[in-house]
Amino acid sequence: MTKETSLSPSDLSDKLDLLIALISRAVPPLPQVPDFDAADAFIWQPSPGNLQPVARVNRVDLELLCAVARVRDLLFDNTQRFARGLPANNALLWGARGMGKSSLVKAVHGAINRTGQTPPLKLIEIHREDIETLPGLMALIKAAPHRFIVFCDDLSFDHDDTSYKSLKAVLEGGIEGRPENVLFYATSNRRHLLPRDMIENERSTAINPAEAVEEKVSLSDRFGLWLGFHNCTQDDYLEMVSGYVRHFGLEVEPAQLRAEALEWATTRGGRSGRVAFQFIQDLAGRLGVPLAR
Repeated sequence: MTKETSLSPSDLSDKLDLLIALISRAVPPLPQVPDFDAADAFIWQPSPGNLQPVARVNRVDLELLCAVARVRDLLFDNTQRFARGLPANNALLWGARGMGKSSLVKAVHGAINRTGQTPPLKLIEIHREDIETLPGLMALIKAAPHRFIVFCDDLSFDHDDTSYKSLKAVLEGGIEGRPENVLFYATSNRRHLLPRDMIENERSTAINPAEAVEEKVSLSDRFGLWLGFHNCTQDDYLEMVSGYVRHFGLEVEPAQLRAEALEWATTRGGRSGRVAFQFIQDLAGRLGVPLAR
């Protein structure tokens, strides 16, 4: 005969609590529906799967990006069409360091919303290491009554990194495809997002070199808009410096400004928009003028 045992109410309650805890660990929590009215810009946090509002975006005015006027206008037009519900392309901004690639994305977003865009265009930054979680982000925002620019700064992939295949599928290759209310903007120093020696190695070792290289470079083909940023000339650099001086109301003699700006670039080993702004920060500090951006 078996001996029947009975549980006390307290024992039963403890076991029920344990069962609930085990179920909670096995079932992942549902993502919280973001409050898209909390901000116009967000940072994607894949764990626990939410969007962190950014109260103040670190950006410069679009008008200050004067030495990249052609690509500036192309990206603005593409973004404006998208914000109005018209067809637009994913964009890859590639090229020289410090020439304003990420600054341009943030400046265009701010300029579009200052035109009174309704509803406001939303900017979501996703970090490079979180690219594999893009499907989760897309699922979270595809039904929202807003249009989104998903932005990844300094996007590139190493030799043993296969997450680029996830990005390819999200951009165009998957069954579901990219949601109509989402565009993907990325910046990179590489035109094809993969190391050149990785592409050349595929060419030299593959049974069919053409097919191997095609598979590697096809990621950048998902971006319909390619915007190249090249090293600036001395005149471009001085134009950037002068634009910042006018914008911030810095009082300095033109000859002195030119001489100091060129010396600053020489000590930095190159000219770029980043170097120009670093010089302006130094100049404003010496003049005792705060830079209200």
